[in-house]
Amino acid sequence: MMNISNTYKTVPLIKRLRQQYIAGHKNALILAIVCMVVVAGATAANAWMMQPMLDDVFLKKDANMLFYVPIAVFTIGAISACASYGQTIIMRNVGQRIIADMQIDLFAHLMHSDLAVFHDQASGRLISRFTNDIMLMRNAVSTVLTGIAKDFFTMVFLVALMFHQSLQLALIAFVVFPVAVLPVIQLGRRMRKISDSTQQQLGSFAAQLDETFYGVRMVKAYGREDYEIRRARNIIESLYTLYFKGSRVQAAASPIMELLTGAAIASVIWYGGYNVIHGTTTPGAFFSFVAAMLMAYKPAKTLVTLNNALQEGMAAASRLFSVLDMKPAISDHHNAKILRVAGGAVRFENASFNYTPDVPAIKDITLDVPSGKTVALVGASGSGKSTMVNLLLRFYDINRGMITVDNQDIRDVTLASLRSSMSLVSQEIVLFDDTVRANIAYGRLDASEAEIMAAAKMAAADDFIRELPKGYDTVIGPHGVKLSGGQRQRLAIARAVVKNAPILLLDEATSSLDNTSERIVQDALEKLMKNRTTLVVAHRLSTIRNADIIYVLDHGKIIESGTHESLLAKSGLYHELYAQTEAE
Repeated sequence: MMNISNTYKTVPLIKRLRQQYIAGHKNALILAIVCMVVVAGATAANAWMMQPMLDDVFLKKDANMLFYVPIAVFTIGAISACASYGQTIIMRNVGQRIIADMQIDLFAHLMHSDLAVFHDQASGRLISRFTNDIMLMRNAVSTVLTGIAKDFFTMVFLVALMFHQSLQLALIAFVVFPVAVLPVIQLGRRMRKISDSTQQQLGSFAAQLDETFYGVRMVKAYGREDYEIRRARNIIESLYTLYFKGSRVQAAASPIMELLTGAAIASVIWYGGYNVIHGTTTPGAFFSFVAAMLMAYKPAKTLVTLNNALQEGMAAASRLFSVLDMKPAISDHHNAKILRVAGGAVRFENASFNYTPDVPAIKDITLDVPSGKTVALVGASGSGKSTMVNLLLRFYDINRGMITVDNQDIRDVTLASLRSSMSLVSQEIVLFDDTVRANIAYGRLDASEAEIMAAAKMAAADDFIRELPKGYDTVIGPHGVKLSGGQRQRLAIARAVVKNAPILLLDEATSSLDNTSERIVQDALEKLMKNRTTLVVAHRLSTIRNADIIYVLDHGKIIESGTHESLLAKSGLYHELYAQTEAE
C-alpha cells in the first residue's frame, strides 16, 4: 500500500525545496529581496519622519521644513510603491513557477510509477495531491514566503529605528517578544498536524466522490443513495471537526500578540511620556519611536498568522515528497537493451508470480506463443489469465522463471521498446474525453489522417464515426460515455490497428458486448490478428475456435492444451467451460 502521509522534518524539507525548486530562481529572488529591503527602508523612513515633523514643523515652526517634509514623505511613498509592485510581481511569478514545476514533476513521476501504485491507491487520493495539497503549497510559496520576507525586513528596519531613537524604550518594548515566541511555535506545530489530518480526509473524500460519481448508475439501480449520503456525511463531519480545530489554533495566535503588544505599548507610553515631561527626550523622538513600534506591530502580527499557513504548506510538501520518493519496482536495468522483434515469438518458462505472499496467481507456467500464431488462454475467473498479460507487458515482474520475446528476456530490455512492440485491447475500454481522432491516434501520435481513417475502417468504426455530429472531430466525453459499448470497443481496436505492433494482446475484448456488437468486433479483431503473434484471454470460448493453441488454466496452472476440437474430445475442463458458455 502506498504511504502518502510521511512526515518530513521542517529544516530538511526547506533545504530540499531550496535545492530542487528554488535555487534555479536565484537572480529573480535577489532582485525581489532588494525590492523588499527598499520597501522596508521606506517604511522605517516614514516612521523617522515623525521626528522632524513634530520637532521642526509644529514645535519650532520652521517654514522650510514644512516644504521639505511633505516632499520627502511623497518621495518615500513613490519609491516604496514601485519597489512593492516589483517584489510582489517577482515573488508571485517565482512562486507560481515553482508550484507548476512541482505539479509537472509529480505527474511525470506518477506516470512512470508501477501499476501497483494505482491499484493500491484510490485515484481520488492521488488527485488530492494535485488539488488540495498544491493549493496549500501555492499559498505558502507564493503568498506566505513573500509576506514573511517582506515583513521580516520591515521589522528589522523599524526595530533598528526604535533602538536608534531610544535604547531604553526599545528594551521595554521587546521584553514581550520572547514570551510570545514559544506559544506561536507550539501553535504552528499543532497547525501542521491538523493540516496533515485534514488533507488525508480530503483525499478520502475525493476518492469517495470519484467512486460514487463514476458508479452512480449502480448507486441508483440498487437504491443506495441514502447509504452513499451517510458515507459522505461521516467524512464531511470529520472534516468539519478538523477545520474547526484549525480555526481555533489560527485564531489563538492573534489574541496572544494583541495582549502582549498592548502591554508593551502601555509600558512604552508611560516611560516615554515620563521622559518627555522631564525633558530627557523630545516629543518628536518619542512619537517617532511610537510610530515605529506601531508599524512594527503589523508585520509582527502578520508573521504570526503566516506561520500557521507556512506549516500547512510544509505539511503539504511533506505529502508531495512522500509520493516523489517512491521508487518504482518495475524499471529499466542500467544495461537494458532495445528489444529486437523478428517474428514476435513469446515464451513463458517456469514462470511464477503472486500479488500477495503465499497466494500464487500463476505457478510454474510454461507455454509458447509461436511467431505469427494465435494462442488462447481460458479458465475460470481468477485462474491467472489476465495476470499473464500483465506480466508480459511488465506491469509486474515474475517472482521466478523467465518470459522471453524472440529469446530475449523481457527484464533485460527497455520498457519502452517492450511495450511499443505490443498492442493491448482489453475488456476495460479506456477512452479519453477527447475527439474520436485523438483517441485513435493515441496508438501512435504521429499517425496521418489517412492512417487513422484506414484503422477505423479496419475496425468497422468508420461508418458510425461519420454519423457522429462532428465525425472524427466529435468529443466522446469522459470514458467515451457518448458512445455505445460496441462503438467504444471498435475505437479501442482502431487504436491498436494504428499502433501496428507485431504482438497483439486481447484480454477478454468482447466479453461485455451483445451478440450483434460481438460479431462486428470479432470480425474486426480477426483482421487485426492476421500476420501477428496474438495472445487471447477469452471468456466466450466460441471466439477462439480458430486459435492455433488453447491453454486451459486452473488456479494458476496449465492443466490442458490443444486445439478447440482436441480439447472438446478430451471431455475435461475445457469441455465444461465450453458447455457453460454455449448455455449462456
